[in-house]
Amino acid sequence: MKRIFIVIGVIFLLFTSCATTSTNVKRVSGGTQGDLSGYWNAIDVEIVCKSLINDCLMSARVEQVIRASGNKKPVVIVGRFRNESSEHIDTAIISSIMENVIFNSGKLDFVAGGGTRDDIREERQEQQSNASEQTAASLGREIGADFMLTGSVRTIVDREGNRSARTYYVTAELTNIETNARMWLGQNNEITKVVVRPNNRL
Repeated sequence: MKRIFIVIGVIFLLFTSCATTSTNVKRVSGGTQGDLSGYWNAIDVEIVCKSLINDCLMSARVEQVIRASGNKKPVVIVGRFRNESSEHIDTAIISSIMENVIFNSGKLDFVAGGGTRDDIREERQEQQSNASEQTAASLGREIGADFMLTGSVRTIVDREGNRSARTYYVTAELTNIETNARMWLGQNNEITKVVVRPNNRL
């Protein structure tokens, strides 16, 4: 009888421990501000990217190029955004959001770059050997970009005791591919996070 009570007690402890350590998941709608760690997050990257691209499109030099192009919109390729900050930041997300804002503006065209361009070129080359002559994509028909958009992310961290302030500096540059002339240079430092960590008490 004593052994039965011991077994029941062990089973009860297992069930209660599982209940107390279960993961609590809450679904939130897209665009909801969720600052859990005090680090760079989805809301930050969207704010910064939209601000920078809108600033670019309203630049006097860029507007002049757009007007001078007439029916042919200037073509942009989004290059590399370097992470020079003190934390892990997926800069591919920055590039993707900037491409989306450029495309939706209707003022500039852009062509694929990076891994997407490599995949397309590989497929085009494959078609030369494996697709019919009538359906194979032609070689040497890519649209050359007029400008390349590049940039970087940096952070400045100020600490005192258990408090820290982290400011993000995101720069973006639009460069003429043929001449290397800078057409536009922008910087956004709107995002500052003040984080207070609990004091460690023994």
